[in-house]
Amino acid sequence: MFEVNTKINRWRALFWIALAELFALSLWFSASAVLPQLERQWGMSATEGSWMTTSVQVGFVIGAICFAFLGLADRYNPRKIFAIACIFGAVINSLFTLSTGMVMGLSLRFLTGITMAGVYPTAVKLLSTWFQDRRGFGIGILIAALTLGSSLPHLFNLFIPNVSWKILMLVSSLLALVAAGIMHWGLPDAPESKEEVATVSMNTLKYILKDRPVMLANYGYFGHMWELYAMWTWLPYFLTASFKASLEGTALEEASTLFAFLTIGISGAIGSIIGGLYADKIGKARLSMIAMIVSAVSSICIGLTFGLSIWITIIVAIIWGISVVADSAQFSAMVADFAKSKYVGTALTFQMAIGFLITVFSIYLIPIFEDIVGWKWAFSILAIGPVLGVLAMISLIRYKH
Repeated sequence: MFEVNTKINRWRALFWIALAELFALSLWFSASAVLPQLERQWGMSATEGSWMTTSVQVGFVIGAICFAFLGLADRYNPRKIFAIACIFGAVINSLFTLSTGMVMGLSLRFLTGITMAGVYPTAVKLLSTWFQDRRGFGIGILIAALTLGSSLPHLFNLFIPNVSWKILMLVSSLLALVAAGIMHWGLPDAPESKEEVATVSMNTLKYILKDRPVMLANYGYFGHMWELYAMWTWLPYFLTASFKASLEGTALEEASTLFAFLTIGISGAIGSIIGGLYADKIGKARLSMIAMIVSAVSSICIGLTFGLSIWITIIVAIIWGISVVADSAQFSAMVADFAKSKYVGTALTFQMAIGFLITVFSIYLIPIFEDIVGWKWAFSILAIGPVLGVLAMISLIRYKH
């Protein structure tokens, strides 16, 4: 009876963790989704506007490094860490509505990123304790929620396009507060979590760096991250430009917003679920290899559709949206599998800290590369990441054998 109840409880836990993650991650791209309004009001260029996303990434990296060094996800109740981080994130995101220019806005987005370091890695840590088996599927559902949550601001912007960007920011903050309530009152502690006690020292990170399978999983993740957030940030801009070019200058901003949500949010969520289902069958490393090969090809092909039929562009974008996220959960699941249980939270936070640091450079490079070669080849630079990630997965499979 206890085993049956435990299985039932873990599926309930998955539901609550995924729901909280979906709501909390709306903070991540809340400012990015309203960039057109901010650019007009603050007089920013597209390159300057990209810092609204990269400042969150930098904040997340700084926060994640601090979390990893202190081992907070292993020392304290992760549910409480998640809830507290959501509350602080909601408050800081709300303060963004008082911003009068880039300096204050970027500072607050940076602080929002720091709070996200207590949300995303902590949720993966929670999932790994509830799901000792079928971990690939469990974390796949979580990443699906993360993907949908990250794209939620685009959906808000689509259905209420004429509403001030301040209202949209406040809606994201409200969802984050709901996420804190879910985590505090709706989710019980995992049965295994009370038995784990981590020793906080530099030896924790030394252990992670010397663990070959953990680091090979990390290398795959780093290549994956080079592509992912740059694609999420700039695909809406690409779609808008491509739609205008294909229809001789006809403005289709609303249509591009809809398709951005479909290709980033819906396709990404589908990819995460499919990846989670098949990863436990064919192996996480093999699934990751397949996904990265498809996403690398997609990143090159998407530019070749620029200015062509809208539906050709959308089909390639959907394939890219599915494949670029299908492997995301598996890198975290592999680290959770290979690392010692008492170091899992710190290992995951370290992985994400470096991964998100890499995204800062790829996000910044896309508009520069687009100025040089145009949208036709701008995304091709992203293929470098998954190619290197495939090589890491080949090494990991050989190491395991």
